[in-house]
Amino acid sequence: MVRSDVPWACGRGAAAMALTSILLVAPGCREQAPVERAPTIAIDSAGVEVVTSDPLNSDTYCTLSEEPVFSVGTLEGADPYMFYFLRGAARLSDGSIAVMDNGSGEIRVFGADGRHLRSMGGKGEGPGEFRIGRYIWAMSGDTLWVGDYRPWRYHVYASTGEFSRTVAMDPIYLNGSLGGGVLANGVSVNVRDLFQFPVENFRVPEPLFVEAHAADGTVIGELAKLDGRRWGAWDGTAESLWTLFDPVPVAFARGTTIAITTAMEPEVRLLDEELRLRRIVRWLDPDREVTGAHVRAYREALIERRGGRDSENWQRFDDDMISESRPVADVFPTVSSLRVGRDGRLWVYPYPRPGEGADWWIFGQDGDFQCRLEHPGGVTIYELGADYLLGVHIDELDVERVVMHELRLP
Repeated sequence: MVRSDVPWACGRGAAAMALTSILLVAPGCREQAPVERAPTIAIDSAGVEVVTSDPLNSDTYCTLSEEPVFSVGTLEGADPYMFYFLRGAARLSDGSIAVMDNGSGEIRVFGADGRHLRSMGGKGEGPGEFRIGRYIWAMSGDTLWVGDYRPWRYHVYASTGEFSRTVAMDPIYLNGSLGGGVLANGVSVNVRDLFQFPVENFRVPEPLFVEAHAADGTVIGELAKLDGRRWGAWDGTAESLWTLFDPVPVAFARGTTIAITTAMEPEVRLLDEELRLRRIVRWLDPDREVTGAHVRAYREALIERRGGRDSENWQRFDDDMISESRPVADVFPTVSSLRVGRDGRLWVYPYPRPGEGADWWIFGQDGDFQCRLEHPGGVTIYELGADYLLGVHIDELDVERVVMHELRLP
């Protein structure tokens, strides 16, 4: 581990500091309401601490309990225990678990023993009701901020079930935010793309705008204008798509920390709740050149996942995904996903190459590398605490379960 104090360099590396979620958004769903650029927030990088480590060559592992210490969800049973499109989970101060079930539009709260306690919200257009619910943040006093779109906004609830208010983005976000989260002070970090971004034949990255909003939804300012994927098409394609292995920059906000990576460089930049750059966490970077063998492995893996090109699961768009005409990036991205734990630790999931796995890397609040964690199979991680991992597991029957595992550090 190496520490240094360096200024934040200008140029493409800084300007391209991009963030979006890891969701693959269909081009037809990428429209965003046209809005004026928010005022730019100047970020001073002089003297910022840089912490460098070498996670790839570390054999220090943290582990999870073999079986979950909490599990809720069933194929058949009472309605509150049957889920469809779970899109968020958060642990409350008394050990109970709140989840966002998008199928019903309900926030459901379960006791630490797995017993259903209450539901709130529901599908609809009324106050506190959800069109498409996404993500849930537990704040001080167990207040719940839950995302919803269209348009993008947050419904705020007490954990006891009372609806408090709706926080709408001003200016409006027609689609969901592409990354970010809600800080402890009520400031939300949200990401929008460009309205009707023209297909540039894979030449120009799609711009993304990272904005901070006050607790009432009013825009504070633009943190960055960032580079997204390069989109394009060729004769005969079903629709536009992106350059294979293009980086998808990522951001995550929780507590007092905003974590951002370009996914092009081996580092994560950490901002505080005052939107000031606090620290850069960096790691030694292996060779990331994309070879023909990598491309072949990607195509073969996609064909296998679909059950073969003659399978009913194979779609016209899949032909484009594996086409020889599809452009390929020169190098792999550095990062696939980020999380900030409830305890302030940084979690980094490096980009897995075709046919290879990857481990989560865990860094302390001071940027020191702590350990690696094997990704739990079939689990989407929504929240991490000092001693737990909370997520959603989908089994071979597509049954969704909210699970929590004990986290053990070395």
